[in-house]
Amino acid sequence: MTKNLDNEGLQSIADNYDLFYIDLWGVVHNGIKLHEKATLALKKLLKMNKNFVLLTNAPRPNETVKRFLEKMGMEKELRDHVFTSGEASLNYLKKFHQVDKFFHIGPPRDFDLFNDFKNSQSKDLNESQYLLCTGLFDDHDQDLNYYKNLLEKHINKKMICTNPDLIVDRGNKRELCAGSVAMIFEKMGGEVVYFGKPYAEVYNQSIDNSKKRILSIGDNLNTDIKGANLLNYDSLLILNGVHKEEIKNSNIDKVSRQYESIVNYMQSDLKW
Repeated sequence: MTKNLDNEGLQSIADNYDLFYIDLWGVVHNGIKLHEKATLALKKLLKMNKNFVLLTNAPRPNETVKRFLEKMGMEKELRDHVFTSGEASLNYLKKFHQVDKFFHIGPPRDFDLFNDFKNSQSKDLNESQYLLCTGLFDDHDQDLNYYKNLLEKHINKKMICTNPDLIVDRGNKRELCAGSVAMIFEKMGGEVVYFGKPYAEVYNQSIDNSKKRILSIGDNLNTDIKGANLLNYDSLLILNGVHKEEIKNSNIDKVSRQYESIVNYMQSDLKW
């Protein structure tokens, strides 16, 4: 049974945990502005000397996301806790694929992910050795069939997906993410290596999490909550996120069963 913390707040369970993995997009901000109650909760955790990671499936390096949060008005003491799926994938690419030719699938705003090895980028899909998917092209950001046609002759190549999210809400607008392209590629028979939640690598790279009592907080059942379930962490689902309409039209128990996930706690919005 999922416990609702809307009245008691995060403070009612904070003492039970040593480490908090907290999603950014949909929990701490909506892509446009910070959620004040959520940032207050982060400051309360700091005061309690609790470890937390702002763990986000953003296909960009840590520093890029920190600058984005700074523009939103987030203090440095909070920004310093950021760790991205982009950073995790970057560490892997530098180690295993730095000189291999790759074809980039995604918008220009993600170019800084491969700045250190940009000379390995191939503009010709046929000449590439692997596919680096950070998102969708700006001029094909809604049409997944475009990617099916683009990649159908290249399923022998490995795809590195730097954001397993299928969708994200930017304010009131829903957008497709890299995970949607990767899912199409897998269904065609291609191999995908994912970096980001729910996969263990991003959690383990972000902080020493051994022998810790851990709570994972997020709005996405496919990534935040599934990651918690796979790693045996407790979970807190933020209801006013990507599943808002589904939950409104049904209930948390039915929706979590649909996604084969276990939710320990829920809150409408993250608050102390």
